[in-house]
Formats: sequence, structure tokens, C-alpha cells
Amino acid sequence: MLKIKNETMKKLFFTLTIAAFAMSAMAQQPATQGNQQAPVKAQPAAAATGTGTTATSADNPNAGDFQFAEETYDFGKIPKGTPVNHEFNFTNNGKEPIVISNVQASCGCTTPKWPKEPILPGKTSVINVQYNAANPGGFNKSITITSNAKSPTKVLYIKGTVEAQTDQTTPEKQQNMLSNPNN
Repeated sequence: MLKIKNETMKKLFFTLTIAAFAMSAMAQQPATQGNQQAPVKAQPAAAATGTGTTATSADNPNAGDFQFAEETYDFGKIPKGTPVNHEFNFTNNGKEPIVISNVQASCGCTTPKWPKEPILPGKTSVINVQYNAANPGGFNKSITITSNAKSPTKVLYIKGTVEAQTDQTTPEKQQNMLSNPNN
């Protein structure tokens, strides 16, 4: 009798498992049969308002436009353990304000600081970059700016060589007490 109960339980468990998989698969199917309609996809704001086109910063002739004094800065040789800074100066040459939404460095050893307020047309501002010179050797880091400018993504670069410290001196050799001729 116990054997019959086990077999019945196994069949019931197997049937319930198959039913659960079937229901899961049906739930993931799009509803396109019969009178059911497929889900509506979200439309960009311009399309929803009936203008028919979506304008991006790159399409906008009046959008703000970065003009950097330099896009790559070479620190040259810097001593290990000495953080160094550089300011990337830029002007907004567009007709609308530039809003910088993010500035991301390529690694944790580089820390950017940028203006949080809009940069008005014709005005200048800076992006300050600090590099922590912890490891000796050459470096080449990128700083990616995300904004509403004509070019929504702009990349700046810093490079240089971190020199290992060579100031270490070895202690003077102490005379051994056993080798002292005065004893």
C-alpha cells in the first residue's frame, strides 16, 4: 500500500511540475491572438505630441557646443605619491546652455570635478581633474563627459609618467662589538 501511495505522489508531483512550466511559458508569450492586442510600446515625447520627429542635441543647431583649450594634458614626470591636478578650460560656443550630467574617469585613481550649474552661451568654465600618482610607470587616462551639448559625449585625456622614489638610503653599517679592537 505504501508503494502505491509513493507512485501516486510521484505522478501528482510530475504533473504539477509540467503544468507550472506550461503556465510559465504561456505567460511570457505576447498576447496577439484573437481580440487581444499586443502591448503598446512607449513613444518618444516628440512622437507622442504629434510632431513626428525626435530632436537630439546633435540635431539641434542651437545646442551648446564645447570648445576646449586642450583635450589632452601631459603631466610629464611626476613623483610617486604626489597627487597632481589639471583644469580643462572650455567655452560654450553654442546658443543654448550646456548642462553636464556626468563626468566619469576611466579608473579610481582619477577624480573629476565639474560645474553642476548650466554653462550659458559664451561663458567659460572648467573641469578639474586630479590624478593620484600611486603607482610608478606611465599612465594614460580618459575622462568622459556626458552632457546636452551638440556632441553629447566628449572625452578628455591625461597622461604622464610616475617616477619611483629613489631617495631611499641604506643605513650605515654598524661596527660589530665583537670585532672592536679596543675590547
